[in-house]
Amino acid sequence: MGNDRRPRWLLATAAGLLAGISLPPLGWPWLLWPALAVLWGLVVSGSPAGTAARPALGPAAWAGGCWGLAAVLISHRWLLWLHPLDWIGVPGPLSLPICVLLWLACGLAGGALVAAWGALVARCDGRRLSTALLAAALWGLAEVSLSRGPLFWLGLGASALPGDRALAGLASLGGAGLLACAQLLIGWGLWRTVTATGRPLRWGLTTAVLVLAAHLLGMALVAGPAAASGPTERWLVLQPAIPTRRKFEAAQQRLLLRQLAVAQRQALALSDGSGPAPLRGLLLPEGALALAQPLPEVAPVEVLSGGFRQVGLELRSSLLRFAPGERTAGGWIDKHRVVPLGEWVPFAGLWRWSGLSAVGGIEPGAASRLLARPGGPVAVAICYELSDGAALAAASRQGARWLLASANLDPYPRMLQQQFIALARLRAIETGRWLISSANTGPSLAVDPSGRVRDQMPPGRAGTAILTLRQRSALTAYDLWGEWPLLGLAGSAALWRSAPWRSR
Repeated sequence: MGNDRRPRWLLATAAGLLAGISLPPLGWPWLLWPALAVLWGLVVSGSPAGTAARPALGPAAWAGGCWGLAAVLISHRWLLWLHPLDWIGVPGPLSLPICVLLWLACGLAGGALVAAWGALVARCDGRRLSTALLAAALWGLAEVSLSRGPLFWLGLGASALPGDRALAGLASLGGAGLLACAQLLIGWGLWRTVTATGRPLRWGLTTAVLVLAAHLLGMALVAGPAAASGPTERWLVLQPAIPTRRKFEAAQQRLLLRQLAVAQRQALALSDGSGPAPLRGLLLPEGALALAQPLPEVAPVEVLSGGFRQVGLELRSSLLRFAPGERTAGGWIDKHRVVPLGEWVPFAGLWRWSGLSAVGGIEPGAASRLLARPGGPVAVAICYELSDGAALAAASRQGARWLLASANLDPYPRMLQQQFIALARLRAIETGRWLISSANTGPSLAVDPSGRVRDQMPPGRAGTAILTLRQRSALTAYDLWGEWPLLGLAGSAALWRSAPWRSR
Protein backbone atom coordinates (compact mmCIF):
# COMPACT_ATOMS: atom_id res chain seq x y z
CA MET A 1 0.00 0.00 0.00
CA GLY A 2 2.73 2.40 0.96
CA ASN A 3 4.49 1.93 -2.42
CA ASP A 4 1.39 2.48 -4.55
CA ARG A 5 2.29 4.81 -7.40
CA ARG A 6 -1.11 6.42 -7.53
CA PRO A 7 -1.33 9.88 -6.01
CA ARG A 8 -1.17 9.52 -2.25
CA TRP A 9 -3.74 12.20 -1.62
CA LEU A 10 -6.26 10.48 -3.90
CA LEU A 11 -5.83 7.14 -2.15
CA ALA A 12 -5.99 8.82 1.27
CA THR A 13 -9.15 10.72 0.33
CA ALA A 14 -10.84 7.58 -1.00
CA ALA A 15 -9.99 5.68 2.19
CA GLY A 16 -11.26 8.60 4.29
CA LEU A 17 -14.54 8.61 2.36
CA LEU A 18 -14.92 4.89 3.06
CA ALA A 19 -14.24 5.52 6.76
CA GLY A 20 -16.85 8.28 6.87
CA ILE A 21 -19.42 6.04 5.19
CA SER A 22 -18.71 3.22 7.65
CA LEU A 23 -19.65 5.39 10.66
CA PRO A 24 -23.26 5.64 11.88
CA PRO A 25 -25.91 5.65 10.58
CA LEU A 26 -24.43 2.71 8.65
CA GLY A 27 -22.20 1.52 11.50
CA TRP A 28 -20.28 -1.20 9.65
CA PRO A 29 -16.82 -1.53 11.23
CA TRP A 30 -15.73 -4.12 8.66
CA LEU A 31 -15.78 -1.26 6.11
CA LEU A 32 -13.71 0.86 8.48
CA TRP A 33 -10.90 -1.66 8.92
CA PRO A 34 -9.63 -1.58 5.30
CA ALA A 35 -9.85 2.23 5.37
CA LEU A 36 -7.65 2.21 8.48
CA ALA A 37 -5.26 -0.25 6.85
CA VAL A 38 -4.79 2.18 3.96
CA LEU A 39 -4.19 5.01 6.44
CA TRP A 40 -1.51 3.01 8.26
CA GLY A 41 0.18 2.17 4.97
CA LEU A 42 0.24 5.78 3.79
CA VAL A 43 1.57 7.30 7.01
CA VAL A 44 4.14 4.57 7.62
CA SER A 45 5.51 4.55 4.06
CA GLY A 46 7.59 7.65 4.83
CA SER A 47 9.24 5.94 7.80
CA PRO A 48 12.35 4.01 6.67
CA ALA A 49 13.05 0.77 8.48
CA GLY A 50 16.54 -0.28 9.41
CA THR A 51 18.16 3.03 8.41
CA ALA A 52 19.29 6.16 10.16
CA ALA A 53 17.52 8.41 7.68
CA ARG A 54 15.11 10.96 9.05
CA PRO A 55 11.51 9.92 8.29
CA ALA A 56 9.58 12.01 5.79
CA LEU A 57 6.90 13.57 7.97
CA GLY A 58 5.38 15.78 5.27
CA PRO A 59 3.89 12.99 3.11
CA ALA A 60 2.56 11.23 6.20
CA ALA A 61 0.91 14.41 7.45
CA TRP A 62 -0.62 15.16 4.05
CA ALA A 63 -1.99 11.63 3.76
CA GLY A 64 -3.43 11.76 7.26
CA GLY A 65 -4.90 15.19 6.62
CA CYS A 66 -6.68 14.10 3.44
CA TRP A 67 -7.99 10.98 5.18
CA GLY A 68 -9.32 12.89 8.18
CA LEU A 69 -10.82 15.69 6.08
CA ALA A 70 -12.77 13.27 3.90
CA ALA A 71 -13.97 11.15 6.83
CA VAL A 72 -15.28 14.13 8.82
CA LEU A 73 -16.94 15.82 5.84
CA ILE A 74 -18.88 12.65 5.06
CA SER A 75 -19.84 11.76 8.64
CA HIS A 76 -20.80 15.34 9.57
CA ARG A 77 -22.62 16.36 6.38
CA TRP A 78 -25.80 16.89 8.39
CA LEU A 79 -24.35 20.31 9.32
CA LEU A 80 -25.48 21.57 5.92
CA TRP A 81 -29.11 21.13 7.04
CA LEU A 82 -28.67 24.14 9.34
CA HIS A 83 -29.44 26.28 6.28
CA PRO A 84 -31.45 28.53 6.29
CA LEU A 85 -30.32 30.29 9.47
CA ASP A 86 -32.85 33.11 9.36
CA TRP A 87 -34.56 31.65 12.44
CA ILE A 88 -31.54 32.68 14.55
CA GLY A 89 -31.19 36.09 12.93
CA VAL A 90 -28.61 35.37 10.21
CA PRO A 91 -29.37 37.28 6.98
CA GLY A 92 -30.46 35.03 4.11
CA PRO A 93 -27.50 35.66 1.75
CA LEU A 94 -25.05 34.72 4.53
CA SER A 95 -26.83 31.58 5.67
CA LEU A 96 -25.54 29.02 3.18
CA PRO A 97 -21.94 30.32 3.17
CA ILE A 98 -21.86 30.17 6.98
CA CYS A 99 -23.17 26.59 7.01
CA VAL A 100 -20.67 25.50 4.36
CA LEU A 101 -17.81 27.23 6.17
CA LEU A 102 -18.80 25.57 9.45
CA TRP A 103 -18.88 22.17 7.74
CA LEU A 104 -15.50 22.77 6.09
CA ALA A 105 -14.01 24.04 9.36
CA CYS A 106 -14.99 20.81 11.11
CA GLY A 107 -13.48 18.82 8.26
CA LEU A 108 -10.24 20.80 8.35
CA ALA A 109 -10.02 20.39 12.12
CA GLY A 110 -10.42 16.63 11.75
CA GLY A 111 -7.84 16.62 8.97
CA ALA A 112 -5.36 18.55 11.10
CA LEU A 113 -5.73 16.09 13.97
CA VAL A 114 -5.19 13.02 11.78
CA ALA A 115 -2.28 14.80 10.06
CA ALA A 116 -0.58 15.30 13.43
CA TRP A 117 -1.23 11.66 14.31
CA GLY A 118 0.20 10.54 10.96
CA ALA A 119 3.36 12.58 11.47
CA LEU A 120 3.80 11.01 14.91
CA VAL A 121 3.42 7.50 13.48
CA ALA A 122 5.96 8.25 10.73
CA ARG A 123 8.38 9.72 13.26
CA CYS A 124 8.16 6.68 15.54
CA ASP A 125 8.20 4.03 12.78
CA GLY A 126 4.70 2.59 12.63
CA ARG A 127 6.01 -0.84 11.64
CA ARG A 128 6.79 -1.52 15.30
CA LEU A 129 4.06 -3.11 17.42
CA SER A 130 4.99 -0.75 20.26
CA THR A 131 4.34 2.24 17.98
CA ALA A 132 1.03 0.78 16.83
CA LEU A 133 -0.10 0.29 20.43
CA LEU A 134 0.98 3.79 21.42
CA ALA A 135 -0.58 5.46 18.37
CA ALA A 136 -3.86 3.57 18.72
CA ALA A 137 -4.12 4.41 22.42
CA LEU A 138 -3.37 8.08 21.78
CA TRP A 139 -6.07 8.21 19.09
CA GLY A 140 -8.59 6.73 21.53
CA LEU A 141 -7.64 9.21 24.25
CA ALA A 142 -7.90 12.07 21.76
CA GLU A 143 -11.44 11.04 20.83
CA VAL A 144 -12.43 11.01 24.50
CA SER A 145 -10.94 14.50 24.94
CA LEU A 146 -12.76 15.83 21.87
CA SER A 147 -16.07 14.47 23.18
CA ARG A 148 -15.76 16.84 26.14
CA GLY A 149 -15.28 19.93 23.97
CA PRO A 150 -17.81 22.42 22.58
CA LEU A 151 -18.26 20.69 19.20
CA PHE A 152 -20.01 17.45 18.31
CA TRP A 153 -17.55 14.78 17.12
CA LEU A 154 -18.42 11.31 15.89
CA GLY A 155 -15.27 9.21 15.99
CA LEU A 156 -14.13 5.65 15.45
CA GLY A 157 -15.40 4.73 18.91
CA ALA A 158 -19.00 4.96 17.67
CA SER A 159 -18.45 3.02 14.44
CA ALA A 160 -19.45 -0.41 15.77
CA LEU A 161 -23.15 0.45 16.03
CA PRO A 162 -25.64 -0.44 14.80
CA GLY A 163 -23.89 -3.12 12.75
CA ASP A 164 -21.69 -4.93 15.31
CA ARG A 165 -23.10 -4.93 18.83
CA ALA A 166 -20.70 -7.68 19.91
CA LEU A 167 -17.69 -5.50 19.16
CA ALA A 168 -19.41 -2.53 20.82
CA GLY A 169 -19.53 -4.57 24.02
CA LEU A 170 -15.87 -3.68 24.58
CA ALA A 171 -17.13 -0.21 25.54
CA SER A 172 -18.21 -1.51 28.95
CA LEU A 173 -14.55 -2.34 29.57
CA GLY A 174 -12.87 0.85 28.35
CA GLY A 175 -15.40 3.16 26.71
CA ALA A 176 -15.42 4.55 23.20
CA GLY A 177 -11.69 5.25 23.41
CA LEU A 178 -10.91 1.55 23.80
CA LEU A 179 -13.21 0.74 20.87
CA ALA A 180 -11.36 3.22 18.67
CA CYS A 181 -8.02 1.79 19.81
CA ALA A 182 -9.08 -1.80 19.05
CA GLN A 183 -10.22 -0.93 15.54
CA LEU A 184 -7.00 0.92 14.77
CA LEU A 185 -5.06 -2.17 15.83
CA ILE A 186 -7.24 -4.35 13.59
CA GLY A 187 -6.50 -1.98 10.71
CA TRP A 188 -2.78 -2.13 11.52
CA GLY A 189 -2.92 -5.93 11.49
CA LEU A 190 -4.63 -5.93 8.09
CA TRP A 191 -1.98 -3.59 6.70
CA ARG A 192 0.83 -5.77 8.06
CA THR A 193 -0.82 -8.86 6.57
CA VAL A 194 -1.10 -7.32 3.09
CA THR A 195 2.39 -5.81 3.03
CA ALA A 196 4.35 -8.53 4.85
CA THR A 197 7.30 -9.77 2.79
CA GLY A 198 7.72 -12.80 4.98
CA ARG A 199 5.22 -14.89 6.94
CA PRO A 200 2.05 -13.06 5.87
CA LEU A 201 0.04 -16.01 7.19
CA ARG A 202 1.32 -15.30 10.70
CA TRP A 203 0.13 -11.70 10.51
CA GLY A 204 -3.21 -12.76 9.07
CA LEU A 205 -3.81 -15.34 11.79
CA THR A 206 -2.79 -12.89 14.50
CA THR A 207 -5.23 -10.29 13.18
CA ALA A 208 -8.02 -12.87 12.89
CA VAL A 209 -7.42 -13.95 16.49
CA LEU A 210 -7.58 -10.29 17.59
CA VAL A 211 -10.90 -9.78 15.79
CA LEU A 212 -12.36 -13.01 17.19
CA ALA A 213 -11.19 -12.30 20.74
CA ALA A 214 -12.60 -8.77 20.65
CA HIS A 215 -15.99 -10.07 19.54
CA LEU A 216 -16.12 -12.93 22.04
CA LEU A 217 -15.15 -10.62 24.90
CA GLY A 218 -17.67 -8.01 23.77
CA MET A 219 -20.46 -10.61 23.54
CA ALA A 220 -19.70 -11.79 27.07
CA LEU A 221 -19.70 -8.24 28.41
CA VAL A 222 -23.10 -7.29 26.92
CA ALA A 223 -24.71 -10.60 27.94
CA GLY A 224 -24.38 -9.93 31.68
CA PRO A 225 -26.34 -6.65 32.02
CA ALA A 226 -29.15 -7.91 29.78
CA ALA A 227 -29.99 -10.68 32.23
CA ALA A 228 -29.79 -8.49 35.33
CA SER A 229 -32.96 -7.09 36.84
CA GLY A 230 -33.83 -4.14 39.03
CA PRO A 231 -36.78 -1.97 40.10
CA THR A 232 -39.03 -1.21 37.12
CA GLU A 233 -40.12 2.30 36.18
CA ARG A 234 -42.61 3.38 33.51
CA TRP A 235 -42.40 6.86 32.02
CA LEU A 236 -44.81 8.65 29.71
CA VAL A 237 -42.81 10.42 26.98
CA LEU A 238 -44.24 13.38 25.06
CA GLN A 239 -42.82 13.94 21.57
CA PRO A 240 -44.20 17.36 20.45
CA ALA A 241 -42.69 17.31 16.91
CA ILE A 242 -42.79 21.11 16.64
CA PRO A 243 -40.33 22.49 14.06
CA THR A 244 -37.56 24.49 15.72
CA ARG A 245 -37.86 27.24 13.13
CA ARG A 246 -41.47 27.81 14.29
CA LYS A 247 -41.34 26.91 17.98
CA PHE A 248 -41.22 30.54 19.16
CA GLU A 249 -44.41 31.47 17.31
CA ALA A 250 -47.32 32.15 19.65
CA ALA A 251 -49.51 29.55 17.96
CA GLN A 252 -46.85 26.86 18.34
CA GLN A 253 -46.32 27.74 22.00
CA ARG A 254 -50.06 27.37 22.63
CA LEU A 255 -50.04 24.05 20.79
CA LEU A 256 -47.19 22.80 22.96
CA LEU A 257 -48.99 23.75 26.17
CA ARG A 258 -52.13 21.96 24.95
CA GLN A 259 -50.06 18.86 24.20
CA LEU A 260 -48.53 19.05 27.67
CA ALA A 261 -51.91 19.45 29.37
CA VAL A 262 -53.28 16.41 27.52
CA ALA A 263 -50.18 14.41 28.46
CA GLN A 264 -50.60 15.41 32.13
CA ARG A 265 -54.19 14.16 32.10
CA GLN A 266 -53.04 10.96 30.44
CA ALA A 267 -50.39 10.56 33.14
CA LEU A 268 -53.05 11.05 35.82
CA ALA A 269 -55.18 8.32 34.29
CA LEU A 270 -52.19 5.96 34.16
CA SER A 271 -50.95 6.65 37.69
CA ASP A 272 -53.59 4.52 39.41
CA GLY A 273 -51.17 1.64 39.85
CA SER A 274 -52.64 -0.56 37.11
CA GLY A 275 -50.33 -2.41 34.76
CA PRO A 276 -47.00 -4.12 35.43
CA ALA A 277 -45.69 -1.07 37.31
CA PRO A 278 -47.14 2.32 38.28
CA LEU A 279 -46.37 5.29 36.06
CA ARG A 280 -43.38 7.10 37.50
CA GLY A 281 -43.61 10.38 35.62
CA LEU A 282 -43.73 12.41 32.42
CA LEU A 283 -40.76 13.29 30.19
CA LEU A 284 -40.54 16.30 27.85
CA PRO A 285 -37.66 17.10 25.46
CA GLU A 286 -34.98 19.78 25.52
CA GLY A 287 -36.31 23.35 25.44
CA ALA A 288 -39.96 22.32 25.74
CA LEU A 289 -40.84 25.01 28.31
CA ALA A 290 -40.11 28.72 27.96
CA LEU A 291 -38.30 30.74 30.62
CA ALA A 292 -40.23 30.71 33.92
CA GLN A 293 -43.06 28.77 32.23
CA PRO A 294 -45.15 26.83 34.79
CA LEU A 295 -46.91 23.61 33.93
CA PRO A 296 -50.40 24.18 32.51
CA GLU A 297 -51.84 21.97 35.27
CA VAL A 298 -50.66 20.70 38.64
CA ALA A 299 -48.33 17.76 38.08
CA PRO A 300 -50.14 14.49 38.96
CA VAL A 301 -46.79 12.68 38.77
CA GLU A 302 -43.15 13.76 38.58
CA VAL A 303 -42.33 15.76 35.44
CA LEU A 304 -38.83 16.05 33.93
CA SER A 305 -38.85 18.66 31.18
CA GLY A 306 -36.37 20.60 29.14
CA GLY A 307 -36.65 24.34 29.72
CA PHE A 308 -34.81 27.49 30.74
CA ARG A 309 -34.01 29.27 33.97
CA GLN A 310 -32.41 32.55 34.99
CA VAL A 311 -29.34 32.57 37.24
CA GLY A 312 -28.56 36.20 38.03
CA LEU A 313 -27.99 37.78 34.63
CA GLU A 314 -27.28 34.43 32.97
CA LEU A 315 -29.72 32.27 31.03
CA ARG A 316 -29.37 28.50 31.35
CA SER A 317 -30.79 25.65 29.29
CA SER A 318 -31.84 23.05 31.84
CA LEU A 319 -33.68 19.88 32.60
CA LEU A 320 -36.31 20.94 35.13
CA ARG A 321 -37.85 18.66 37.75
CA PHE A 322 -41.45 19.24 38.84
CA ALA A 323 -42.49 17.30 41.94
CA PRO A 324 -45.98 15.76 42.10
CA GLY A 325 -48.53 18.37 43.09
CA GLU A 326 -46.41 21.31 41.83
CA ARG A 327 -46.57 23.61 38.79
CA THR A 328 -43.13 25.19 39.23
CA ALA A 329 -39.78 23.46 39.10
CA GLY A 330 -38.11 22.56 42.38
CA GLY A 331 -34.99 20.92 40.96
CA TRP A 332 -32.86 21.09 37.85
CA ILE A 333 -29.60 20.33 36.11
CA ASP A 334 -28.11 22.85 33.68
CA LYS A 335 -26.71 22.09 30.26
CA HIS A 336 -22.91 22.11 30.40
CA ARG A 337 -22.01 21.84 26.70
CA VAL A 338 -23.82 24.63 24.88
CA VAL A 339 -23.94 24.91 21.08
CA PRO A 340 -21.63 27.62 19.66
CA LEU A 341 -23.64 30.31 17.82
CA GLY A 342 -26.92 28.39 18.25
CA GLU A 343 -26.94 28.89 22.04
CA TRP A 344 -23.67 30.44 23.11
CA VAL A 345 -22.02 33.44 21.43
CA PRO A 346 -18.20 33.34 21.74
CA PHE A 347 -16.70 36.59 23.05
CA ALA A 348 -20.19 37.99 23.49
CA GLY A 349 -18.82 40.72 25.72
CA LEU A 350 -16.69 42.08 22.88
CA TRP A 351 -19.21 42.04 20.06
CA ARG A 352 -22.89 41.57 19.55
CA TRP A 353 -24.98 40.39 16.64
CA SER A 354 -28.59 40.95 17.47
CA GLY A 355 -30.57 37.74 17.20
CA LEU A 356 -27.54 35.54 16.61
CA SER A 357 -28.63 33.01 19.21
CA ALA A 358 -32.06 31.47 18.90
CA VAL A 359 -32.54 31.53 22.66
CA GLY A 360 -30.74 34.71 23.64
CA GLY A 361 -27.27 33.59 24.72
CA ILE A 362 -27.08 30.49 26.92
CA GLU A 363 -24.35 30.13 29.53
CA PRO A 364 -22.99 26.69 30.50
CA GLY A 365 -23.80 25.09 33.83
CA ALA A 366 -21.82 22.75 36.08
CA ALA A 367 -20.01 19.78 34.55
CA SER A 368 -21.68 17.11 36.71
CA ARG A 369 -24.45 15.18 34.93
CA LEU A 370 -26.03 13.78 38.11
CA LEU A 371 -29.58 14.87 38.94
CA ALA A 372 -30.73 13.96 42.45
CA ARG A 373 -34.37 12.97 42.82
CA PRO A 374 -36.40 11.06 45.44
CA GLY A 375 -36.92 8.09 43.11
CA GLY A 376 -33.18 7.62 42.61
CA PRO A 377 -30.47 9.71 40.93
CA VAL A 378 -30.36 9.89 37.14
CA ALA A 379 -27.53 10.82 34.75
CA VAL A 380 -28.71 13.50 32.31
CA ALA A 381 -27.36 14.31 28.85
CA ILE A 382 -28.91 17.36 27.18
CA CYS A 383 -28.58 17.25 23.37
CA TYR A 384 -25.06 16.34 22.22
CA GLU A 385 -23.78 15.95 25.77
CA LEU A 386 -24.64 12.35 24.88
CA SER A 387 -21.32 12.19 23.02
CA ASP A 388 -19.44 12.53 26.34
CA GLY A 389 -19.39 9.01 27.73
CA ALA A 390 -16.91 9.87 30.46
CA ALA A 391 -19.32 12.34 32.10
CA LEU A 392 -22.17 9.81 32.15
CA ALA A 393 -19.87 7.10 33.50
CA ALA A 394 -18.82 9.48 36.28
CA ALA A 395 -22.48 10.15 37.11
CA SER A 396 -23.13 6.39 37.20
CA ARG A 397 -20.19 5.97 39.56
CA GLN A 398 -21.73 8.67 41.76
CA GLY A 399 -25.02 6.78 42.01
CA ALA A 400 -27.08 7.34 38.85
CA ARG A 401 -29.39 4.38 38.27
CA TRP A 402 -30.39 5.14 34.66
CA LEU A 403 -29.61 7.59 31.86
CA LEU A 404 -31.87 10.29 30.42
CA ALA A 405 -31.14 11.95 27.08
CA SER A 406 -33.15 15.11 26.42
CA ALA A 407 -32.76 16.56 22.94
CA ASN A 408 -34.13 18.64 20.08
CA LEU A 409 -32.49 17.50 16.82
CA ASP A 410 -34.69 19.54 14.49
CA PRO A 411 -33.95 20.88 11.83
CA TYR A 412 -31.25 18.29 11.23
CA PRO A 413 -31.96 15.32 8.92
CA ARG A 414 -32.80 11.77 9.94
CA MET A 415 -29.11 10.92 9.62
CA LEU A 416 -28.30 12.80 12.84
CA GLN A 417 -31.11 11.00 14.67
CA GLN A 418 -29.56 7.68 13.64
CA GLN A 419 -26.15 8.81 14.87
CA PHE A 420 -27.81 9.88 18.12
CA ILE A 421 -29.33 6.41 18.49
CA ALA A 422 -25.92 4.81 17.97
CA LEU A 423 -24.46 7.03 20.70
CA ALA A 424 -27.39 6.25 23.02
CA ARG A 425 -26.77 2.52 22.58
CA LEU A 426 -23.05 3.00 23.18
CA ARG A 427 -23.63 5.01 26.38
CA ALA A 428 -25.99 2.30 27.70
CA ILE A 429 -23.33 -0.37 27.09
CA GLU A 430 -20.54 1.72 28.65
CA THR A 431 -22.42 2.42 31.86
CA GLY A 432 -24.50 -0.76 32.16
CA ARG A 433 -27.59 1.43 32.51
CA TRP A 434 -30.99 1.67 30.84
CA LEU A 435 -31.35 4.83 28.77
CA ILE A 436 -34.47 6.75 27.81
CA SER A 437 -34.32 9.45 25.16
CA SER A 438 -36.96 12.19 24.99
CA ALA A 439 -36.61 14.29 21.84
CA ASN A 440 -38.75 16.89 20.07
CA THR A 441 -38.91 15.12 16.70
CA GLY A 442 -37.11 11.94 17.73
CA PRO A 443 -35.48 9.73 18.60
CA SER A 444 -37.67 9.00 21.62
CA LEU A 445 -36.77 5.50 22.75
CA ALA A 446 -35.66 3.09 25.46
CA VAL A 447 -32.33 1.22 25.31
CA ASP A 448 -31.34 -1.62 27.63
CA PRO A 449 -27.83 -2.04 29.15
CA SER A 450 -26.81 -4.47 26.41
CA GLY A 451 -27.37 -1.80 23.76
CA ARG A 452 -30.67 -3.10 22.37
CA VAL A 453 -33.40 -0.62 21.45
CA ARG A 454 -36.41 -1.98 23.36
CA ASP A 455 -39.02 0.54 22.21
CA GLN A 456 -39.09 3.60 19.96
CA MET A 457 -41.65 6.20 18.89
CA PRO A 458 -42.04 6.96 15.16
CA PRO A 459 -39.73 9.90 14.33
CA GLY A 460 -41.24 13.20 13.27
CA ARG A 461 -44.73 12.45 14.61
CA ALA A 462 -46.38 14.11 17.59
CA GLY A 463 -47.61 11.74 20.26
CA THR A 464 -46.97 10.00 23.55
CA ALA A 465 -45.67 6.59 24.51
CA ILE A 466 -44.97 4.66 27.70
CA LEU A 467 -41.33 3.59 27.93
CA THR A 468 -40.16 1.13 30.58
CA LEU A 469 -36.75 0.85 32.23
CA ARG A 470 -35.08 -0.92 35.13
CA GLN A 471 -32.95 0.87 37.68
CA ARG A 472 -29.45 -0.57 38.05
CA SER A 473 -26.68 0.12 40.55
CA ALA A 474 -23.99 -2.34 39.39
CA LEU A 475 -20.95 -0.66 37.85
CA THR A 476 -19.12 -1.62 34.67
CA ALA A 477 -15.35 -1.60 34.39
CA TYR A 478 -15.62 1.67 32.49
CA ASP A 479 -17.72 3.20 35.27
CA LEU A 480 -15.02 2.26 37.75
CA TRP A 481 -11.81 2.94 35.86
CA GLY A 482 -12.70 5.33 33.04
CA GLU A 483 -9.76 5.89 30.69
CA TRP A 484 -7.13 4.43 33.05
CA PRO A 485 -6.77 1.16 31.06
CA LEU A 486 -6.15 3.16 27.89
CA LEU A 487 -3.70 5.42 29.68
CA GLY A 488 -1.95 2.33 31.01
CA LEU A 489 -1.70 0.90 27.50
CA ALA A 490 -0.24 4.15 26.18
CA GLY A 491 2.27 4.32 29.02
CA SER A 492 3.30 0.68 28.64
CA ALA A 493 3.76 1.09 24.89
CA ALA A 494 5.87 4.20 25.42
CA LEU A 495 8.09 2.35 27.90
CA TRP A 496 8.39 -0.57 25.50
CA ARG A 497 9.49 1.76 22.73
CA SER A 498 12.17 3.29 24.92
CA ALA A 499 13.48 -0.05 26.24
CA PRO A 500 16.98 -1.00 25.02
CA TRP A 501 15.79 -4.50 24.07
CA ARG A 502 12.86 -3.25 21.95
CA SER A 503 12.24 -5.13 18.73
CA ARG A 504 10.32 -4.65 15.56
